[in-house]
Amino acid sequence: MQNIYEQFFFLKYSGGWSFSEAYNLPVGLRKWFVERLLKQLEDEKEAIENASKGRGSNSQVLTPHNEPKRAEKLY
Repeated sequence: MQNIYEQFFFLKYSGGWSFSEAYNLPVGLRKWFVERLLKQLEDEKEAIENASKGRGSNSQVLTPHNEPKRAEKLY
């Protein structure tokens, strides 16, 4: 029973589900959502870690050619 409550909490806390939404899901579908949400959060954590270490595939280094331009005075 404790595991079921942990699933409800995880779906509520990390997935934004209401208690009644999680409770009314068929067991197999609820387990799938818990596993899929866990995978998503792990993938996001890894992407953030890679980006912070400069290993992200979309990392960009600012150079004089790609720096943002300063806005001109509007008055």
